[in-house]
Amino acid sequence: MRKNGFTLFTLSSLVLSLLFWVVPVSASGKAGVSGTVRDASGAPVADARVALLSAQQIVIAVTKSGADGKYEFTEVNPGSYEVNATGGNGLVGRAAVTVDADHSEPCDLVLAVSPLVEAVSVTADIGQVQDKDQIGQSINIIPQERIAQRALSGLSEVANEEVGIVQQRTSSTVAGIFVRGLTARNVSVFVDGIRFTTGVQRGGVSTFFNTVDPSELRAVEILRGPNSSQYGSDSIGGSVQLVTNTVPFTQGGLEFHGQSSFFGSSANQGFGNASRFTLGGRNFGLAVNLFGRRSNPLRTGQGEDSRSAVTRFFGLPSNKFYDNRVPDSGFSEYGGSLKFNYAFRPKHQIQFSYQRANQDGAKRPDQLLGGDGNLIAAVSNVMLDFGYLRYDTQAIPFLDTFSVGTSYNAQRENRFNQGGQGNATGTITSQYEKLRANGVQIYGAKVLPGRHSVLAGADFYRERVTAPAYDLNPVNGVVTPSRPRVPNGAFYNNYGFYAQDVWDAIPERLRISASLRYGVTSYQARSGQNPTVAGRPLVVDDSIRNDAFTFRVSGVLNVYKGFSVAGSVSRGFRAPSITDLGALGIQGNGIFEVAAPNVAGLNATVGTTADANAVSTGVPVRQVTPERSMNYEGSLRYRNRRIDTDFTGFVTNIDGVLTSQTLILPQGAVGTRLGSELITSQNANGAVFVAAATNAVRVRTNFTDARIYGVEYNLDVKASQDWTVGGNFTWIHAEDRATGLAPNIEGGTPPPMGVLRIRYQPAAKRYWVESSVVAANRQDRLSSLDLDDRRIGAPRSRTQIQNFFRRGATVRGFVSPGPDNIFGNADDTLRLTGETLAQIQTRVLGAATSAPQFRAVNGYATWNLRGGYRFGERHEVLVGLENILDKNYRGISWGTDAPGRNFTVRYTVRF
Repeated sequence: MRKNGFTLFTLSSLVLSLLFWVVPVSASGKAGVSGTVRDASGAPVADARVALLSAQQIVIAVTKSGADGKYEFTEVNPGSYEVNATGGNGLVGRAAVTVDADHSEPCDLVLAVSPLVEAVSVTADIGQVQDKDQIGQSINIIPQERIAQRALSGLSEVANEEVGIVQQRTSSTVAGIFVRGLTARNVSVFVDGIRFTTGVQRGGVSTFFNTVDPSELRAVEILRGPNSSQYGSDSIGGSVQLVTNTVPFTQGGLEFHGQSSFFGSSANQGFGNASRFTLGGRNFGLAVNLFGRRSNPLRTGQGEDSRSAVTRFFGLPSNKFYDNRVPDSGFSEYGGSLKFNYAFRPKHQIQFSYQRANQDGAKRPDQLLGGDGNLIAAVSNVMLDFGYLRYDTQAIPFLDTFSVGTSYNAQRENRFNQGGQGNATGTITSQYEKLRANGVQIYGAKVLPGRHSVLAGADFYRERVTAPAYDLNPVNGVVTPSRPRVPNGAFYNNYGFYAQDVWDAIPERLRISASLRYGVTSYQARSGQNPTVAGRPLVVDDSIRNDAFTFRVSGVLNVYKGFSVAGSVSRGFRAPSITDLGALGIQGNGIFEVAAPNVAGLNATVGTTADANAVSTGVPVRQVTPERSMNYEGSLRYRNRRIDTDFTGFVTNIDGVLTSQTLILPQGAVGTRLGSELITSQNANGAVFVAAATNAVRVRTNFTDARIYGVEYNLDVKASQDWTVGGNFTWIHAEDRATGLAPNIEGGTPPPMGVLRIRYQPAAKRYWVESSVVAANRQDRLSSLDLDDRRIGAPRSRTQIQNFFRRGATVRGFVSPGPDNIFGNADDTLRLTGETLAQIQTRVLGAATSAPQFRAVNGYATWNLRGGYRFGERHEVLVGLENILDKNYRGISWGTDAPGRNFTVRYTVRF
């Protein structure tokens, strides 16, 4: 099924027109918004810039507070808005306000050095600005101040110390966020309401998440739990919403401002700068952001790499072979953005935004000496081009708000790999991928009688992949075309129609939100756009269409004086992506994986596990189908002037989990081609192997049904005027609903985690200090997929030990040729210990043929300190000391251990 942007635009317009013509409406009245701006001590703040913003972060109006701190906006359309105040010293305060046809509540703001809790969400319900306690679904709101404090190496670090979410870190650049135990393909990412996630998203790693620089953002909002009814496919775990900085408007003449931040950290000997320049006038605003950083090799806790190839295969500490920094973990990143708003008429605005980022020199340490022992594993020329053009108005008859826009998203990478655990004569593969996504978004909103805020809209994204690939024989220099990871020229359409109603059923007592979406995806690949090898096409013709209805109903009941009860029921939907439907080759976890079309006609069946011990289930390999989920959650919340706390329990049932199981073929499969790779060996159970990977070949399949449930608790207490304490705790349990065992979901399940922090922030002073302890329990509920993952279980077999000893270790000079002075014989010895290969195999594995290095991810606790100080109105210094006790640890599915003791500093000047 094919559609284009024009067709979708037309259909969306008809849907909106029908919706709002058939619903009786009354003329919209106008109301005002007013309040007082105060500092942390309660004193009024004069001359603060106060802006009224829509949920799309469009500046509706600008004013300044008077000598008594008061401000006022008049003639405001009904709807929900954010009021944002900025003092002359750069301090910011935010609040949500709802305007109906008759009146609005007063909206007071407090400016603070670093606010304790951010309470304003602009993404939980599309087109709505809400206080977090008005939202039935659980949400993390991470403000700009916390982003600056945490994210020095990459955006994924914003997840640190948050409830319900955990950082996922495959390498220095490849990273993402776990939401309720799910990551990557199960967590959608949006930038300013535009889909950032694409159809080539890998299963357990996020290649492009860190290409969005933290300096671009004013907030990160993370919706915990399925959001398919609002944000479409890939939102089974939740949705990460990146909200970029707004542009300035003024009351009168031109104003130019800027700020520049210089930062550095010791663990990766990293440094960089982010500078922002703004120009504003009465009817336009312009912002330019430029950034650059250099991260050098990382020093992990105690200077050791727990899953280094020398530790994994030789059972010896990594720092006995090389220094205390992880080889190949450095990279450079640079880029910038431009954002422009123009109000060409009152209540009519055009917004243009474009950002560009490059990552150079990035590698995968977990495939090199930090894991498999290979010689080449580069992720080079990672590039992002992301932009949109949008028209927003509050002046269309019968609508309070109307928005239509178009977007462009290009994500490019080039991966070079050489397998064989350091085989210098092994084939070098080049896998170039560039995905271009063109999108159209449209919606309209109206406040209806009875306190209903209704909204309807549609979005459409058409993606196309360019993926030429080739193999280089390093011995003779011959280059041959090869099968790309995903089919060259593949198309993927992702579109949907949705409606939403936010109802204040009982004002200030009961608020209900409901949303419904019909979503469609379609995929097409053609063999003619891909090469042939030995007269055999490497890609077969394939197409598929999937659709689903999804919904979410949530509500909040304010019981008594700050105590409220919230709940949500939602249905999630994740359609198979390009990666699920057509991938063949090395995936992010280092596994060689095939899709169903690649083994058609081979009598392939699905294995019982995801390792070399798998036997056939007898289930034929079939093309994958969508995952569907049902989520139930409930929360108890309490907030007053001194306490902000909430307790949440949730259950998510996922049907038809897309996972990676061992491929089983009939005996005699050696020599058969899987794409451009030959099967080199096969065990007695039918599992097959190729030269490019150390593990058995896997196949993507709907193998199991899973249940994920857990509890989340968060607490912040203002113990006195100057002291606050807080913390959170997250416990998640995942199981296969048929067996009760850990399910084969890529990335694994994070362990129980908790945070305790204490903060000293004198109201009348310019500084603050915070100490925190972050602790994680041991995670021993590992699936067969986890145990076979180099980043988690780190499997090693006698064959793998032999391969690394005679290849990667020999090439790197770790091995001596022995008395005969000839490499590759039984008398070769490890220089450090003098052991032969046979002696090492016996010491590491005993009598076993193979075993994982780890059967659990160890628990840990770290102690951290950070603080900030403002010099006058223009200068600010932020310092931090992380992992003070220099603990060696890693999170689940991390490709490198965490940074060791790390001193960070950030200096910011404003002008």
